[in-house]
Amino acid sequence: MNRRETISAILQKRIMILDGGMGTMVQQYKLEEADYRGHVCRDHPHDVKGNNDLLVLTKPEVIAEIQRSYLEAGADIIETDTFSATSIGMSDYKLEHMVRAMNRAAAKIARDLCDEFTKKNPDKPRFVAGALGPMSRTASISPDVNDASKRNVTFDELHAAYKEQIEALHSGGVDLILVETIFDTLNAKAALFAYLEHFENDPDPLPLMISGTITDASGRTLTGQTIEAFWNSVRHAKPLSIGVNCALGAVAMRPYVEALAKVAPEAFISVYPNAGLPNPLSDTGYDETPSMTSGFLKEFADSGLVNIVGGCCGTTPAHIKAIGDAVEKTPPRVVA
Repeated sequence: MNRRETISAILQKRIMILDGGMGTMVQQYKLEEADYRGHVCRDHPHDVKGNNDLLVLTKPEVIAEIQRSYLEAGADIIETDTFSATSIGMSDYKLEHMVRAMNRAAAKIARDLCDEFTKKNPDKPRFVAGALGPMSRTASISPDVNDASKRNVTFDELHAAYKEQIEALHSGGVDLILVETIFDTLNAKAALFAYLEHFENDPDPLPLMISGTITDASGRTLTGQTIEAFWNSVRHAKPLSIGVNCALGAVAMRPYVEALAKVAPEAFISVYPNAGLPNPLSDTGYDETPSMTSGFLKEFADSGLVNIVGGCCGTTPAHIKAIGDAVEKTPPRVVA
């Protein structure tokens, strides 16, 4: 079987578990500028603190420790630490020249860990998802409130940035490509174009996961699409899974997960919510405990809505373990 068939076969038998928040965990290490710089960026003229993707080169042991904790918690799929690792994302830190190295390093860290855990228990293989974030510039929204036609990025620039990232992640050994936290579908289309172009002549293309984000109670993405319109905008890429993540907690996400489950019968459904809404007074910055988040996702599973579940901002290995335990005996949503 090829990779898509292998993962599809597992998803038809059980609900798979995705990992949780990366930034939430990095914050617990209380890293300073020198930690982010390491030897690699010791003499770099620009501040780099807060650039979590850079840590795959300067503090790889931190990223590996976080990802190991998610695998120990039961995650079947872990994401590479590459949410902003594109030439556009790294331009904020003047590190565009390090994008390929960052993506390859991130893929290798996750690859080695997944291989280690799969070897220990071949009955529970682990997979690496190469993570592509939404970009800090958007093709659909003006950065100038006085000029609705203004843009600070072109579709071709987005496409080139995503293509470079996909090439590096693929060469680094990831199992899937995950285009996530999509709030502007035009940005996502640039990523999908790059994906389809890269694997055009590949007999075993990496399976594609797509996950959008609903930003508020309007039930639309930031650029105004309903969840049904979002699916119809990206379904041409024939993703393995379609889903929602980030922005909202599980309770607020439920109607959109249910809508996706109805309009996308041919795709597996993923959902990985934040641990509720942000709360700066909380220890983790979010309100939901592991038992709360897992309880909400168990209801999704019991209702036959999901195939892949995990966590986003504010979730920890404790959340992921609780989620895995909660849905362990629940059958997955049936895919046509």
